[in-house]
Amino acid sequence: MSDAPLVEVDPEIDVSGALIVCCFPSLGFVSSIVAHYLVEKLELKLVGGVRHPSLPPVCLVQKGMPLPPLRFYSGEPICNMDECNKVILIASEIQISSELCLPLTDALLNWCGTNNTGPMIMVDAYIPGIEHKHTIFDDDDTTETLLGIGSISAAHKILTDLKVPLLQQGVVGGMTGVMMGECRRRNSIGMAILAESSGEIGNGSIPDARAAARIIECLDDLLPTVHLDPGPLLEEAQRLEQQIREMMAATLNPLAEDASSAPSTMYG
Repeated sequence: MSDAPLVEVDPEIDVSGALIVCCFPSLGFVSSIVAHYLVEKLELKLVGGVRHPSLPPVCLVQKGMPLPPLRFYSGEPICNMDECNKVILIASEIQISSELCLPLTDALLNWCGTNNTGPMIMVDAYIPGIEHKHTIFDDDDTTETLLGIGSISAAHKILTDLKVPLLQQGVVGGMTGVMMGECRRRNSIGMAILAESSGEIGNGSIPDARAAARIIECLDDLLPTVHLDPGPLLEEAQRLEQQIREMMAATLNPLAEDASSAPSTMYG
């Protein structure tokens, strides 16, 4: 097998112009809750995955079926960007090792370029500063605790239209940081939307459904043909919390902890 990660996606799927949503491990399982919600709400189908010897030797099991730890899902809700009429979700509950972040980013962006996909959005979370009072259990449903990063000016415009304030200064690590840096280098439209979360990564962590709900409501503006109702949204996210908690506790957390016990995102 080549040293480069191998992206295997159903070649029959037309992904040209698709909005790419990436959900890698984050504080409070925010990205995982978002990913599982989108799969169910948008009725996305599994269309591929990634193979590499450095990925943990595990498979996820849902409804008796084995799934790759890093998965591609596809669907066709119409979004309101000129070149976007499909959605590709890239999801993983596995913490990506620092050594694999750049090769994996190259493989994913090369695949996107070859297939002429549309803008990319990274879903992540950040640790709140001591001056912030929002917690997992608060009643706030605004976007005031969201921050955005855009690779180029076109990405900044999209975030501004979504009313997501830009992160003015900080350091972002893990897949989100590498993806954003490589999108800038390639002059492609890449965005990160980060929700403030009081959750943690690892065993005993508390899934942060409210932070995930803020991001999902933000993504609703990009998907006008599918209404992500803010009313039952939190209830849905909390239901997904339990699925993710059980999945991670049973299989993935011990392996993820061995790979890296630190959050993927640092911010200051």
